[in-house]
Amino acid sequence: MRSLAAILLAAFIWTVGLLSFTARIENSTPMPAPPRADGIVALTGAGSNERLAAAVSLLEDGKAQRMLVSGVNPEASREDIRTVSKAVRRLYDCCVDLDFTAADTVGNARETADWANNLRYKSLIVVTADYHMPRAMLELRAAMPDIDLRPYPVVTKVVNAKRWWRTSGGARLMILEYSKYLAILGREAVRKLGPSDAPAQDKKA
Repeated sequence: MRSLAAILLAAFIWTVGLLSFTARIENSTPMPAPPRADGIVALTGAGSNERLAAAVSLLEDGKAQRMLVSGVNPEASREDIRTVSKAVRRLYDCCVDLDFTAADTVGNARETADWANNLRYKSLIVVTADYHMPRAMLELRAAMPDIDLRPYPVVTKVVNAKRWWRTSGGARLMILEYSKYLAILGREAVRKLGPSDAPAQDKKA
């Protein structure tokens, strides 16, 4: 009986957490225009057209100096990305960088951190799909804790965050995102329990 009670309690906590997670996503849009930052990063993935268009719109509005598109398909050309994002050529040619290396959100975070550090940026506007934003922010903050990250979630056609449970695809996507989110939370909790990275003191001669 105790085992069954523990399982039921765990299932209840997990379900409450899922509902809280999806409510957070539902209420995250529409997002007001963010304050100006040094740079903008757009994370590609399902619904990339909407993500890229939103990021370019922010760049055109003068919300940042430069923009990085992270996780571009290696088979896509620079002109392909410009066409999809509907960017003005002059602005695109001067101020948009493409990352073809990142293959997942961990890679997005790593490449974005390198890009921001190389440019000495201290603040970034993060553009990605609404359902992807919570997990993306965890990964990005872990990779660049000293940079001010400002989320700008975008509604895409991939899933309706307000009616996600009405389709098997929407339910599956939200449950998968929530599970990945919990896994990253657990990973970061374990890291914080690990040894300090502070350099050891020099030994006396």
